[in-house]
Amino acid sequence: MTTRRASCSCGQLHVICEGEPIRVSICHCLACQKRTGSVFGTQARFARERVTIEGLDKRWQRVGDDGGRITFHFCPDCGATVYYECDDFMAGFIAIPVGAFADPTFPAPTVSVYGSRRHPWIATRGLNVEEAD
Repeated sequence: MTTRRASCSCGQLHVICEGEPIRVSICHCLACQKRTGSVFGTQARFARERVTIEGLDKRWQRVGDDGGRITFHFCPDCGATVYYECDDFMAGFIAIPVGAFADPTFPAPTVSVYGSRRHPWIATRGLNVEEAD
């Protein structure tokens, strides 16, 4: 079984994931753009029971476009988001920013959401990506 480790920039907060992600997706929403400091967020979802969390975290919560609450867990030392949880459609799953794995061989995204907010110069050509809004 595959084991993957994701962490914050300083390494204090990290997660260990067993098995393959349930889904890897790109999100073009404005909240993900602000959270990442990039023009999109890329995240992998794992079943909660397959994730071990180690280290101290701080939490910040926001309400998503659909009204559900999203709780972001980030390192209190370096500030990097390491994982987040949603109380609605993703209950039972942990979402982890793909960049936190620092692994160029990580599986490519297969879903792209909020395409209406995608920067026009971003292309997903070559990826087998399902567009959803």
